[in-house]
Amino acid sequence: MMSVKEVCDEFFRLENEYNLNYIMIQHVYPWELVRLYLYYEITRKLGLFGSAQQASVSLFDKVKSFLPFIKNSIFCNPFKGQDNFEILIFNHPRKVLNNGEYMDIYSYFLRDSLENLGKSYEVLDSPYLNKHYIKKDDKVKFNDRILLGSYFYKKTHNIEYTEKESETIQSIENLIHTHFGVEVDLFEIFSNHILNFQYEYEKYKELLNDKKVEQVYVVVAYENKALVAACKDLGIEVIELQHGIISKYHLGYSYPSENITLKSGTYEHIAYFPNKILSFGDYWKDASAYPIKKHAIFSVGFPYFEDNSKKYKDVSKKKNQILFISQGVIGKYLSEFACDLASTLDGYDFIYKLHPGEYSTWKENYPKLVEADNLDNFSVIDSNEPELYKLFAESEYQVGAFSTAIYEGLAFNCKTFIVDVPGVEYLDDLVEKKIVVKVRNPNDMVNKLKDLDLEEYDADFFFKNYDEQLLEDVLLNKNIMQVPRKKI
Repeated sequence: MMSVKEVCDEFFRLENEYNLNYIMIQHVYPWELVRLYLYYEITRKLGLFGSAQQASVSLFDKVKSFLPFIKNSIFCNPFKGQDNFEILIFNHPRKVLNNGEYMDIYSYFLRDSLENLGKSYEVLDSPYLNKHYIKKDDKVKFNDRILLGSYFYKKTHNIEYTEKESETIQSIENLIHTHFGVEVDLFEIFSNHILNFQYEYEKYKELLNDKKVEQVYVVVAYENKALVAACKDLGIEVIELQHGIISKYHLGYSYPSENITLKSGTYEHIAYFPNKILSFGDYWKDASAYPIKKHAIFSVGFPYFEDNSKKYKDVSKKKNQILFISQGVIGKYLSEFACDLASTLDGYDFIYKLHPGEYSTWKENYPKLVEADNLDNFSVIDSNEPELYKLFAESEYQVGAFSTAIYEGLAFNCKTFIVDVPGVEYLDDLVEKKIVVKVRNPNDMVNKLKDLDLEEYDADFFFKNYDEQLLEDVLLNKNIMQVPRKKI
C-alpha cells in the first residue's frame, strides 16, 4: 500500500512531468480545481483514510433546509442593496460556541480592526451542514443565493467537451489508474467542478464589481477557487486566513513543481491561489511549498487561541494524565490504541477528547471506547465541556495524529506522542526535530515513555502573539517588511 507521502510525491511528479496545473479545458484550469478532491478520493480508495465519522445530513433534513435556502436567498441576498464595501470577508462555515455566541474563530478579529480603521466591510456567511450559526446583522449576509444558484446550474447544464479535451481527460484518467492503481471517473469529477466554477466565477465577478470591493479575505481559499479567480481577474487582492495545519503534504497549499523551471523555460504561477496568507506564526512560512513568495505570508497570530488559552495559564499539570486528540478519519484506530494502552499502562489517567464531528456517532463506531469509558482511570469527552484548552493545560502528555490541536497542545507544553497512521507525515518536521515522538503501537509508546527524550522548542513560533498593527498594515495594503524569528 502507498503511504500519504508516496501518494503526494507521485502527484507532484505527475504535475511537473505533464504540466497538469496549466492544462486548460473549457477556459478553466480543471486540475487546480480537482487536485485536492482527487487526493482524498485516491487515498480513500487506497484505504489510507476512513470516513470522517460525523453525522450525515438526512434526506429529510435536506428537504427541510431547502426553504430556508430560498428564504435566505431572498432576504439575506448579498446582491441586494446599493451599499459599496471596501472589504468582503468570506468566513469559515463551521462555527464555535464561545461565551454563548457562535463565531468563526479564524476571522472574527478582522471586524474590530476594520471598525478601528473606519473601513467599510461585509461578511458573507456560508451554511455548515445546511444551517447558519451566526446571526444576520447589518454587516452580515448569507451566501445561499450563490450556492443555490450553483446547484440549479449544475442540474440544468452539461459540458460538451471537444475531441481534444476528451482525449486529454481520458489520458489523465489513465495516468491516475496506472500510477495509483485506482479507478476514478474523471469526466464526472471535472464536469462537477467546472460547472460549479463557471457559475460561481460569474456571480462573484458581478458581486465584486457591484460592491466596488478592494480586498477580499477568505478562510479556506482552496474551497473557494472561483472567488479567488474572480478577484485576481479583477485585480482585487485576495488574502487567506490560516485555519489549520499546513504542510508539504497538504495539497491545498503545496505546489513543489512551482519551484521547478518548466520544460518551456518559463516560470508560471498557480491561477487560483490567493495573493497573501495571514498565518498563525512564523513556523508556517516554511511549512509548505507555496506557489507564492515567502514575503507574501504574514504572521499575525491566532487571537482566539491566545485569548482563550490565557484563562488556563495558572492551571497545574496533573502528573501522568494522557490526553488523546481524536480525528474522525483515524478515530477508530486511535480509540482502540487508547483503550489498549490503558489496559497495559498502570498509574496513568486517560482522557479521550472526541472531535465535534464524532460526538453523536462514537458509541456506534467505537465499541471499545464505550467499554473503556466505564473504567475509573478513563474518561471520554463528547461535548465542548470541559474546554479543550483546559484539558491541554492540565495534561502532562498528549497523543494524536495530525490534528491542528497537536500544535495547540505543544503551546501548552504537553509532551507529545504522534501515532504512526496515514497522514502522520504532516508532522514529519516535528518528528525530525525531536519535538514530538512517533510511536507505532501501544507497546512502543510504553517503552518510549520510560526514556522520553524531547528537544526544547519555542511555542510562540507556532502561534505568535496577535500583531494587530501588522494586520492593520495588511488591511491598508502597505508595503511591509517582516523580520523573521529564529527557526525552531
